[in-house]
Amino acid sequence: MIFEYRFRGTNQEGRPVTGTFSASGGAEAKRHLAELRQRYQITISKLERKRDFLYKVKVPGRAPFSGRQSAFNQADVAEGLRRLGYEDFRIGRVLFDLPGKPSIADILMFIRLSANMLRDKMNFGKILELLAEEQTNRKMKETLYQIESQLKAGAEGCEVFIGFSSVFGRFPAFMLGLATRSGNMADIFDSTAEFIERDVEISKTIRKALLSPLITILATLAAFAYYVLEIFPATATLFTKYDMETPPLTAATLAFSDWLQSVWWMLGLGTVAVILALWWWWSTPKGRIWRDRNLVKIPVVGPLIHKMSVEIYFRVFGTIYSGAGDNIETIRMAAEACRNGWMEDQIKRITIPLMLREGEAFVPAMAAAGVFTPTTITRLKTGQETGNLLTASQQIANFYKAETTYRMANAIELLQTLVWLFVAAAITFLTLVSAEVANISPPTY
Repeated sequence: MIFEYRFRGTNQEGRPVTGTFSASGGAEAKRHLAELRQRYQITISKLERKRDFLYKVKVPGRAPFSGRQSAFNQADVAEGLRRLGYEDFRIGRVLFDLPGKPSIADILMFIRLSANMLRDKMNFGKILELLAEEQTNRKMKETLYQIESQLKAGAEGCEVFIGFSSVFGRFPAFMLGLATRSGNMADIFDSTAEFIERDVEISKTIRKALLSPLITILATLAAFAYYVLEIFPATATLFTKYDMETPPLTAATLAFSDWLQSVWWMLGLGTVAVILALWWWWSTPKGRIWRDRNLVKIPVVGPLIHKMSVEIYFRVFGTIYSGAGDNIETIRMAAEACRNGWMEDQIKRITIPLMLREGEAFVPAMAAAGVFTPTTITRLKTGQETGNLLTASQQIANFYKAETTYRMANAIELLQTLVWLFVAAAITFLTLVSAEVANISPPTY
C-alpha cells in the first residue's frame, strides 16, 4: 500500500522547505527523508502522512451536512472549509481506515475505458482524473489520484505503477507502467485486460474442477459419519438389548461405529493439524514450489493445470517480447505471472542462469528447465529458426487456450461422474445397512 507524506524543514540558509513524496510505509519514508537530508543539506522539522478526516458543517437555515476529506492534518481541512465560506464545523480523524481492495471488475473497467479514451487521443492525465472521479471504490479512487499526481510531477511510469502492484497485481502494474513509455498505450492496455480476463477465467475453471467435487465429497463423508456415530448406534441397541445374533454387515458397521466414537476427536484434531501445517507450508516459497510441482501430477486435472500455466507464460511473453537480444526481464516477468511456483523456480534457477552465465540459446535454455511440453519446445525451435519467435509464442498460447478449454470441460464432467458414483456408493451402503436392521424382528416370549 502506498501512502503520501509531506515534510517541512529549513535549508542551509534558514529558509523554509516543504515537499511531498510517496512511500509504502513509515520505514521507507524515513529512509527517503535521510536521503533528502544528505542530498540537499536540509533540516527536517515535521513529517506528516496524508490521512482521511470526517467533517460536519452547520449552515444557518439549512440542515447540517457531513463529508470525508484526505489531508495531512486537521488544520488543512479547516482551512479548506473556511475558503468555501464555512465557519461552524467539526473535524475528526478516521480511527479505523480499512479501504477495501478494488475488485477485478474495477481494474478491468479502468483498463478498458483507458484504452478506449487513449484511442480517442485523450491525455492520459485527464483520463486518470476523469476515471478517479467516477470510481466508487475508495482505494481505487485514491490510487488513480496518486498515480496522476506522481506522473504530473515527472515520475517514471514504470516505477509509479510498480509501486501500486498491491492494487493492480505485479504483471498488470508492470504492463501499465510499460505502456506509459511506449507509442501504443491503447494496444498494451488491451493486451493487459485480455491477460487479466483469461487469468480470471482459468482461476474459476480450476476452482470449479477441484473445489466443487471436494465440497461434495466432504459433505457426503460428514453425513456418513453422522449416521454411523449417532443414528445407527441408537438403532443397533436392539441387538444388544435382546441378545440377538448380529448380521455381518451390521456387526461390521457397529464395530466401526464404536471405534470411530472412541477416536473421532483424535481424527478431528489430526485433520485440523494437517490442514494448518499444509497451509503454513504452502505459504512458504519452498512449500509453494512443492505444491505446484505435485499439483500437475494429479490425474486428469493436473496436466490441464500445467498447460494453463504454459499458456499464461507465453501469453505474457508474447505481449512484452521486444525481439531484442536481451529479453531476460521478459522471461522473468512471464515466469512470475504463470501462477505456478515450480515453473517459476525452474525458469529462474535454470533457464536464466544458462542464458546469462553460459550464453546458452533461448530454446535450449527453456528446454533445460524441464517444465515445458515437447510440443512447446518444438514450436519454439521452429519459431527461432524462422525468426518468428513472437508469433510462435502467441500460437502456443492460443493453442493451449483452445485445448484446455475443451479438455477441462470434459475433465469436469468426468470428475462430477466419479463424485456422484462415490455419493451413490455411500448411499447404497447406508441403505443396505438400514434395510438389514429393518428386516430383523426381536424374539417373542
